[in-house]
Amino acid sequence: MLIFVTIGVFIATVLGGLFALRFKDKLHLILGFSAGAVVAVALFELLPEAIELGEGSYEVGFITSLVALGFVIFMIADRFFLLHSHGDDCTHEHHQTKRGYLGAGSISFHSFLDGIVIGLSFQVSPLVGFTVALAVLAHHFSDGLNTVGMIVKNEGSKSSALRWLCVNATAPVLGVIASSFFSISSSTLGLLLAIFGGSFLYIGASDLIPESHHSHPTKWTTVMTVLGFLVLYVIIGIAESH
Repeated sequence: MLIFVTIGVFIATVLGGLFALRFKDKLHLILGFSAGAVVAVALFELLPEAIELGEGSYEVGFITSLVALGFVIFMIADRFFLLHSHGDDCTHEHHQTKRGYLGAGSISFHSFLDGIVIGLSFQVSPLVGFTVALAVLAHHFSDGLNTVGMIVKNEGSKSSALRWLCVNATAPVLGVIASSFFSISSSTLGLLLAIFGGSFLYIGASDLIPESHHSHPTKWTTVMTVLGFLVLYVIIGIAESH
């Protein structure tokens, strides 16, 4: 069962990324959908999962504080190390590309944690593992789409987007493999998920949403953002109810 789940997550991620590349002429609409999807993953999967895993070891207020910390850390890295360049166009492009790598890397590391969560869940029981895997599988099409979107919109090449898509698709596979060699307490994993939830909120609210509106009418990009939010809310809800 675990091997089939892992293959399913890999395929879903690749399909999402290829979809984004195929329709990159509609990038503003894709980014609008991605913005809603990223925020939905943070609010409806990462935060609840972090609270559940940390329950009994940490107060809810401490866990939500780590969400804020993740937001602030990503904001500082974004603004002071990757974003603002007052030099020539080449330097600006270099910084934009690095920004895309940071976003794609964050999403990929989250995918790696997804793999660890799946592997550890199956160690508890096949039923628990399958339930967790459904929730993970539900949003990995969006993860592939988001990864490619982050690279393309930040002036990255198609080859770079494909490389990062491969990284993101492979990350949960490596996470599943890694989970068989070491163990991590559920409470510690919950803290990591909380921090990455904060980074996802920053990516969606401060990067993808504004960029999706750039030089485009806000009507349809807003519709796509709301659609991305609602689609992931429904999918994650259905997956977690089974």
